[in-house]
Amino acid sequence: MISILFAVLTALSNGCASVLQRRAAMRVPDSAAMRLSLFGRLLRQKVWLAGIGLVIVAAVCQAVALATGPIAVVQPIFVIELPATLLIAGYVMRVRADRALWYGVAAVTVGLALGMASADPVGGSDTVRGAAWIPALVLTGLFEAALIGCALRTRGDVRAALLGLAAACGYALTAALMKDAMARLDDGGAAALLSSWQLYATAAAGVGALFLLQNALQAGSLVAVQPMLTLGDALISIVYGVTLFGEVLRTGWWLLPELAALALIAAGCVRLARTPLAAGTLAPPPTAR
Repeated sequence: MISILFAVLTALSNGCASVLQRRAAMRVPDSAAMRLSLFGRLLRQKVWLAGIGLVIVAAVCQAVALATGPIAVVQPIFVIELPATLLIAGYVMRVRADRALWYGVAAVTVGLALGMASADPVGGSDTVRGAAWIPALVLTGLFEAALIGCALRTRGDVRAALLGLAAACGYALTAALMKDAMARLDDGGAAALLSSWQLYATAAAGVGALFLLQNALQAGSLVAVQPMLTLGDALISIVYGVTLFGEVLRTGWWLLPELAALALIAAGCVRLARTPLAAGTLAPPPTAR
């Protein structure tokens, strides 16, 4: 129960952060894309710094959630970040949420509940044993490189979506590394945590994912980024949970409601993408592309 509560708090904090970071990224010209100077421009904006503050809050909440629950339970809850982001954006920008938005929110919420009840993730260890990290890191690096390479050949919302998925992969990796690092506290206390390579890899992966997300938000509309970010993070995290931590999901006929839940979540995301709030209010101005 504690892990679910803190996972929800993480999603809400990230949703607020996305809105603030998107508003800041809209003011950055294309010439700063995929350059370290992007951070220099963003650091001069108070709204972006406020967003980073919420990212830190979300990271603390996520660490608590991962330390008290399986990654295959915690990370999928983050799909509520998409509807939360749009609802928060509507409140901040004083745009009334229409019926389509509420339908999308309901679809994502019901889909998440159905998926979690059907999959019922259980078991698994708190740490990754042996050299299992080696193939995981290699495959993740290749996947990230392919996404970034394709993104650099495109523009607009296509680039934003590809970089959003790359950021999702980075955040899923960050969560897996964070869970493995937090388990060191039980084994040897703070000294074991500070001496583990997973802690510093968590920081590196998190910064890399943040860099990709800022470029995704700068490249296109929020609605192009957020579905890829939330769904990608959830699905890739489940893969990490099963392959690295040995967590077990229901299979057999349970795959039917699990696929139905995934379809419902996807339909909800599409519905949200078509709302005036997402397609209009949060889209970047024409001069930003």
